[in-house]
Amino acid sequence: MHVLSITPLKEFWETHPQAKGPLRAWYGTATRADWTCFADVRRDYSSADTVSKFVVFNLGGNKYRLTTAIHFNRRKVYVRTVLTHTEYDRDKWKEE
Repeated sequence: MHVLSITPLKEFWETHPQAKGPLRAWYGTATRADWTCFADVRRDYSSADTVSKFVVFNLGGNKYRLTTAIHFNRRKVYVRTVLTHTEYDRDKWKEE
């Protein structure tokens, strides 16, 4: 898959250094993946979930949420937001 872009991941781990490992691991998995549908995503990330039109990944032992828009037909993953669990629970990301 083509992940667009790594910048939000880097910006997040600069302020949350403990998130760097889980985010880099996700990025590596996603860029090597051949996801053609959500079931493929779930095979790699059993805790991934769909929320509206987005795919949300729980990373770092459920400490972080990565929200994405995945276009399976174009093999592209758009990184929307990276949040702490607390930030995610506020639901403001849905308004962006």
